[in-house]
Amino acid sequence: MIDPEIAAAVDFSRPPLTAAGIPERRWNGRVATDAELTRGGTVTFSEEDADGVPVLVLRPAGSAGPPVLHVHGGGMVAGTRRSDLHVLAEWVSELGVTLVSPEYRLAPEHPHPAPVQDCYRTLTWMARNGLASPVVAGTSAGGGLAAAVTLMARDLGGPAVRGQLLMCPMLDDRCETPSSHQFLDGTTWVRASNITGWTALLGDARGGPDVSPYAAPARAADLAGLPPAYVDVGSVDVFRDEAVGYASRIWQAGGDAELHVWPGGCHGFDQLAPEAALSRRARAARMAWLRRAFA
Repeated sequence: MIDPEIAAAVDFSRPPLTAAGIPERRWNGRVATDAELTRGGTVTFSEEDADGVPVLVLRPAGSAGPPVLHVHGGGMVAGTRRSDLHVLAEWVSELGVTLVSPEYRLAPEHPHPAPVQDCYRTLTWMARNGLASPVVAGTSAGGGLAAAVTLMARDLGGPAVRGQLLMCPMLDDRCETPSSHQFLDGTTWVRASNITGWTALLGDARGGPDVSPYAAPARAADLAGLPPAYVDVGSVDVFRDEAVGYASRIWQAGGDAELHVWPGGCHGFDQLAPEAALSRRARAARMAWLRRAFA
């Protein structure tokens, strides 16, 4: 059951995402306004070019702190570099981080590997421009891309990553976990929407034997040698079990992971209802982890 405060912010009449509905989903997507980004003058922002990838860079109005690469959500098919930042700009104002948000190419026009290549290109640009050793963070599809970028950095001997912060991450194209089958309606991102997003990214390869872990990080055979992870997800989320499974496999590989399953949280609950008590608890836990990561 969805937390009552969260449920009050959910449009339960919204139909599942279909391929035909992708243009409308893009048009109606939530993006942060200038006023939300600047948070009363405590944050400045600029539009920059990261080796061909447009990025939005948020900096504290005072001295700049450690970097975060944040990848927006949108089911692999929607969203912009301003998506999700109406909430996450507080990382900049409260913690002093410099946050870089890339405008990665979207499926289905740009299937895998285009989205993850853009995010990895942003990571390498940051390393060359005074923003080395970031936390790589992401929400939903962005959480999956953040996990994939972290895997790529490990496997390719790429730039150092301080940690990975995966919020309700989209990790597994197979869509076969119990929670993937459990939530068919009555929440914000259901099984049918998830299949639409993965199919846009992977086409007929979705669910088959040859999907790259850089597309679907749950496919990675080895999760050893990764930087510390923070993984969180709501209990009423189609991604619940794959998020729990990913954290568990990091532990099994000898790694460091902190896992939170928020009771009554639906997909993206803290973005939908940022002032709800559950959302405030989730944000506070992430902020505490980030403080430790940058200590």
